[in-house]
Amino acid sequence: MTAPRAYTQELAEFVAGLRYDQLPPAVVARTEELFLDWAASALAAKGLHPIPQFEGFARAMGPASGPAEILVSRTRSSAFFAAWVNAASSHLVEQDDLHNSSVLHPATVVFPAALAAAQDLGKSGAELIAASVAGYEAGIRIGEFLGRSHYKIFHTTATVGTLAAAVAVGRLLDLTPAQMVNALGSAGTQAAGLWEFLRDAADSKQLHTAHAAANGLAAAYLAKSGVTGAQRILEGAQGLAAGMSSDADPARLVDRLGSRWALLETSFKFHSSCRHTHPAADALLDLMQREGLAASDIAAVIARVHQGAIDVLGAVDVPVTVHQAKFSMGTVLGLIAVYGKAGLEEFRDHALSDPRVAAFRAKVRMALDPEVDGAYPRRWLGRVEVTTLDGRTLRGALDEPKGDPGNPLSRAELEDKARRLARFSGAASEAEASALIARVWSLHEASSVASLF
Repeated sequence: MTAPRAYTQELAEFVAGLRYDQLPPAVVARTEELFLDWAASALAAKGLHPIPQFEGFARAMGPASGPAEILVSRTRSSAFFAAWVNAASSHLVEQDDLHNSSVLHPATVVFPAALAAAQDLGKSGAELIAASVAGYEAGIRIGEFLGRSHYKIFHTTATVGTLAAAVAVGRLLDLTPAQMVNALGSAGTQAAGLWEFLRDAADSKQLHTAHAAANGLAAAYLAKSGVTGAQRILEGAQGLAAGMSSDADPARLVDRLGSRWALLETSFKFHSSCRHTHPAADALLDLMQREGLAASDIAAVIARVHQGAIDVLGAVDVPVTVHQAKFSMGTVLGLIAVYGKAGLEEFRDHALSDPRVAAFRAKVRMALDPEVDGAYPRRWLGRVEVTTLDGRTLRGALDEPKGDPGNPLSRAELEDKARRLARFSGAASEAEASALIARVWSLHEASSVASLF
C-alpha cells in the first residue's frame, strides 16, 4: 500500500529552508510595502477600544520591559506580549491587507510575531523579510486548503493565522524541517476563532489576532526547545481539515512552492471596512460618478455579492459600534453615497450618527449573484443595481477593487495612507511617520530591526 502523501512535511521543508537570497526582488519590495501598511494600521488604533484593555493585560501579565516593541505605546515587553498587542491593534481599524483566495489577513498575524521574534533574537531586516514571506506563503496555502466551508464558521485569520505566525517565527529560529512540523502541530491544535462575535458587536476580532500571533510565536519557541506536535496537523484524520472543513484540498498546501509567490497576490485595503464591502462600494462609487447621482437621487440599492459576504455581513443589521458598522454593507454604501468615501474619519464621525447614512442603509440589501459567487474567492467582483427616484434602473460593475494586485496602490499612495493612519490616532508625528516610511523602504538593508522608531 502506498503511504499517504505527507503534505504537512512538504510545506514544512519548504518554509524551513527558505532564504532571503531565494526571494525575487518584487517579493522583497512587496513585503516592505505590506510591512509599512501593517505598522501604520497598528498605529491607527492607539487609544481606541479595546486596545487599551489589551495593553493593560500585557502590563499585568508580562514583564515591565523587554526586547520587543509595542507600537501604539512605544513601550517594550517580551516577544510574546509585544506580538499580542501589536496583532490586536493592527486588526482594529480594518485597514490591514487581505489575500483573496485564502480569505486571510496575513499581515496582522505574521508581522507582529515576526517583528517581536526578530527583535528578541537580534535579527536583520533581510532575515525578518524572509521569515515574513515564509509566514505568508504557508498561511495563504493553508487558508486555500481549508476552503470556503471553513470561512463560513471560522475566522480564517484567527485559525490559519496561528500557523502562519508559527512558521514566520520558526524561520527566524532556524527550525529544522522536523521542528517546523512540530511548530505547525502545536499551532494547529490551538487554532480557534468563530464569527459569532459579529452578532453582538463583541471585541473578539482583536482577541483572534492577538491569540494567533502570540500563540503561533509560542508554538515555534516551544518546538525549538523540543516540544513535539502532531505530524499531520493539517490533513490528518483528526487534524484541522477533519474538524474545520468539508471541502479541504490538500494539494493546495504545496501549490507551486518556490515558483508561485502568493504574497504578491495580496490586496491592500482602500476603504476602512470589511473587505467584503469593497467591491460593491467601488462599483457604487463608480456608478454614481458616471451618472452624476447624489445619495438623495437613489431609491434602492442591491449589492450583488458572493455567499461569503452574506455569511459575514448578514450578521449585522443595525450596527451599534463603529467597528460593527464596518461590517454593515448598508452603512458602508451609505458613507460612499453621502461622503464619497468610507475612511477612518467617516466611520468615526458619521457611521452611527448621520441620519442620511442611516436612511441610505435602509435602502440597501444584498443578493447572491451566481457570477460573483462563481468567481469568489479567487476574484472579488463588484456588482450593484441602483433604482433611482425617477424610476431608472442602473447597474455598476467593477472587476478589481482598488488595492487588488490588478488595481494596486502605488508606493506614493501607500505612503499617504500610512501618514493618514498615524495622524488619525496621533500615534506618530509627521516627522516620525516620514522616518518610519524611509526605514521600511530600506528594511532589506537594515542590520538590525531592534526599533522601528
